[in-house]
Order: sequence, then C-alpha cells, then structure tokens
Amino acid sequence: MALAHVASLRSEDPFRKVGAAALDHDNRVIATAYNGLAPGFVAPLGFWEDREKRQKFMLHAEVNLCSLFKRGEAKIVATTTMPCTACMQTLCAYGIKEVYYRDVYQQSDAPEIAETYGVKLMQVADFPHA
Repeated sequence: MALAHVASLRSEDPFRKVGAAALDHDNRVIATAYNGLAPGFVAPLGFWEDREKRQKFMLHAEVNLCSLFKRGEAKIVATTTMPCTACMQTLCAYGIKEVYYRDVYQQSDAPEIAETYGVKLMQVADFPHA
C-alpha cells in the first residue's frame, strides 16, 4: 500500500491522486502506476481547471498498471482508492486474485464484481494518506 501511495504522488491530477502497485505470485513488485493523461500528451492551458470536463480524459491508475504486465502475471493489486466499476472489471480480466484499497469510492460496483469473480477485495486503512 505504501508503494501505491508513493505512486499516487506522481499524478498530475489536482483533484484526485490515485496510485497502484502490482505483485506477482511470489509477492514481488512488478509494476506501479498512477492516474494521469496518456503518455506524451501535453494538457492545454486551463485543462486542469474544469474537473468535469477533463475527467473523461484521465487514465485510471489500475488501467495504467495493467498495461505494464500480461494477463496472469500479477496476483495482488494495492490501490489508494477502491477501483471504479470499469477498473474492477479490468483487474478481473487480468486475473488479479486480491485487491487491497485504502479509500472507499462510493460510486463503484467493485464489491459485487469482486464477489462474483471470487476476487478478494479488502480495505486497508492503516496506511499513509495523501
């Protein structure tokens, strides 16, 4: 969880900084990622001022994380915020077996998706906050 927190500090998003870390089946860290814009994209002037307008362009930490490994390579993901519905679906598609998160995200169906796919989803609140 501490690695996910450190990754979140790299996010350019002034409203929500999310980080994630992936561990393989031997509990070795294989990737870290954070929410942000597509690599190489330079945000135009004023981009960060309108949260609603820019939100659809943000790539979530979990999506960025999954782009760094192949399906089945990672077993555990730690993320600073509970995955949104789409990110939880993505984590399941990549074969993740355990997801640990720090902060609750109310607008998510992650608990139901995790239960359906047999993925352990657990809040871990005793780690650093951004």
